[in-house]
Amino acid sequence: MLRLLKPGLYVHDDEALNAEPTLELLSEPITPIDAFFIRNNGDVPEAGGRDWTLTIDGEVERPALWTLAGLREKFETVTVTAVLECAGNGRSQFSPATDGLPWRLGAVGCARWTGVRLRDVLEHAGLKESAVYTGHYAPDRLLADPSRPALSRGLPVAKALAPETLIAFAMNGEPLPRLHGGPLRIVAPGFPGSAWQKWLDRITLRPHEHDGEKMCGTNYRMPVRPVRPGEPLDTSEFAVITDMPVKSLITAPAPGFTVPVGGRLKVSGFAWSGAIPLAGARASCDGGANWCEVALEEGEGPFAWRRFSTTFEIGQAGPLVVLAQARDVQGNVQPLEVEWNPRGYCNNQVQRVSGAAVAA
Repeated sequence: MLRLLKPGLYVHDDEALNAEPTLELLSEPITPIDAFFIRNNGDVPEAGGRDWTLTIDGEVERPALWTLAGLREKFETVTVTAVLECAGNGRSQFSPATDGLPWRLGAVGCARWTGVRLRDVLEHAGLKESAVYTGHYAPDRLLADPSRPALSRGLPVAKALAPETLIAFAMNGEPLPRLHGGPLRIVAPGFPGSAWQKWLDRITLRPHEHDGEKMCGTNYRMPVRPVRPGEPLDTSEFAVITDMPVKSLITAPAPGFTVPVGGRLKVSGFAWSGAIPLAGARASCDGGANWCEVALEEGEGPFAWRRFSTTFEIGQAGPLVVLAQARDVQGNVQPLEVEWNPRGYCNNQVQRVSGAAVAA
């Protein structure tokens, strides 16, 4: 069935359904649904839209039970364009290898997400002063142990109340597909995809950091200092990932490209960041020996990715290595080499695309 719905996706050899597109399918400013990656920790639950309900409870004055129709009727509908990226995107590039799904570079996409502000729903419930974190729940279960949830993460209250954070019911103008969390999911721009809970049916306000499935230990956490492979670490030396790093993706040319001597090589792709705005990007076709600044087109809002495109005049035959490197306004720059961490998260290493210039 997936082959029919998303024919360009590579399906990973994993018990849960996980798949990613080839990079040429990510050439549009808005990633089509049929090219969007799929990430699961467990099963894909059957989701009936009309009968679906969302419970709001915990540290609130007025617990509530909402239907989809009730959410639409009570609260303003808004659309936010944002990049969704798995924290493990690019994990296959780590050496030595780390635990986790060996994503290539396709576990990312940019979509228009439509729903209601999480803030509006929580304020209607009356947040208590004791509420510091949300806990999100869904009916998906671990395949190895169906008695346990597959994922139950949450958000700091400040992010839950941010205007860009949504309870979404549509994607790219269509009802949210079941493979992407329909009928309801969290949209938390800038945070890793694990925080964008799919098949959302309950939000509990907690008086402390949420401790649900894959929220504790080293799950979706980065070490607070540089570490070496094999170095022992205590879980207290890890912090929750709350901001994805600055990054770029080359969607053209494809690996193994050729260009005639005397011709022009067009390079295009996207740059994005988490909460910190982009400052710019540069590109190279000779492996980083020489660079040129590239213009970034405007994106659809602060959390969308921004397209870049440039051309290089090719003067002689030989190997070519295309790179793109983005930076943000706080001076963070994509590293030229992967910065290793024990779980293989947040790899924003500069991408290399190899090809050749050939005699015309």
